[in-house]
Amino acid sequence: MISLGIDPGIATTGYGIIKNGTDSFSCLDYGTIKTHKESSSSRRLYILKKEISLLIKKYSPDTVAIEKVYFFKNLKTALPVSQAKGVIMVAVEEAGISLQEFTPLEVKQGVTGYGKAEKEQVQRMIQSILNLKEKPHPDDAADALGVAICGINKLTSLF
Repeated sequence: MISLGIDPGIATTGYGIIKNGTDSFSCLDYGTIKTHKESSSSRRLYILKKEISLLIKKYSPDTVAIEKVYFFKNLKTALPVSQAKGVIMVAVEEAGISLQEFTPLEVKQGVTGYGKAEKEQVQRMIQSILNLKEKPHPDDAADALGVAICGINKLTSLF
């Protein structure tokens, strides 16, 4: 089973693609999709949707897991992130793939067993789970890998 995890954002969207084997997970790819702040909002959202669609086409994930937008520190930040999440959801729906959503607390709980784990602890655990040579970075990509892990764990626990 292949899971695409996504940490949505308008400037930077993290993604992580993992596969579960018979007894372990493996990381197929991870990174970020960046858009230029000088571009219009519509252009940035178009680029994001296009890049997510390309990842879906390349890896054919069985599930897509996305981090829930849970904060409302200010409207200026929350609205663009929500728009980014919306175009990602459209790309996933167009591909006919199941979509799961996880809060940051659920991701921390799912990866480390502790919902209030520090970012460093989560990254070290992701490194261990995926047998990576170093901690994943940048943070957006590391978060997306954690979301992908939760996506597979939730689906495989249902069977």
